[in-house]
Amino acid sequence: MPELPEVEVTRRSFAAAISGARIASVWVGKPLRWPLGCAPESLVGRQVLGVRRRGKYLLLDLDQGMLLMHLGMSGSLVFASTLAQRGMHDHFELQTSQGSLRLHDPRRFGAVVYAEHEQDEPAHKLLGHWGMEPLDDAFTLAAFTAGLKASRAPIKQVLLAGRLVVGVGNIYASEALFLSGIRPTTVAQSLGPKRVQRLHTAIVQVLSLAVEKGGSTLRNFSSADGSAGHFQTGAHVYAREGLPCHTCASLVQMVRQGQRSSFFCPSCQQE
Repeated sequence: MPELPEVEVTRRSFAAAISGARIASVWVGKPLRWPLGCAPESLVGRQVLGVRRRGKYLLLDLDQGMLLMHLGMSGSLVFASTLAQRGMHDHFELQTSQGSLRLHDPRRFGAVVYAEHEQDEPAHKLLGHWGMEPLDDAFTLAAFTAGLKASRAPIKQVLLAGRLVVGVGNIYASEALFLSGIRPTTVAQSLGPKRVQRLHTAIVQVLSLAVEKGGSTLRNFSSADGSAGHFQTGAHVYAREGLPCHTCASLVQMVRQGQRSSFFCPSCQQE
């Protein structure tokens, strides 16, 4: 699933190119996770003012209203002056005066939803429960500490839930926990101040590096200009079960937490 780095990389790959464009036509294919919420033709003539990100959502601000885009489990966006003929897994296309933006989503768990503004019911329902943005100044150590102290859940589960901090997906949570020396099964509220500070720093470090590396291409992710991500090639523990830790040579282990695999070094990471 595309996480914060992949969504941010996607945003950066087409935001400048589409800014200021006028919508010429809107095509909607097979139903996605949620309906568009307006007649496609009602968007024609509106101007794209810019592209923002909130958690794993892309927000296309229009001169009237906004479009919220989610890439689901396997979706990706393509933006170009001309696009190839639509395929069976293409489900939404926005043709503008500056190029076309197309959503390709084989599993159709993605979505494009129209809202009048961020406090409108569709937008509030989708965005209202998200926690702090880890790459913003609002992600303070004090707020992070308070959130962890209020939770008895395993730290990995807290990071994945997104209610305290958004976008720390499976690969990035595993890597941040390794850098901070914390096992994924450790109870969140048991972490002391020094460990919380290390984890806070590691989250920012890992996500920033992931954006710099173009995200992670584990299966089929690519940005809107077709570029693949390379963060996964330098992972310390993620997907390295049975291989030696780069730091201490202990064999990396894997444990199932919920429906997700958590990777850790039994020597470098402690409860």
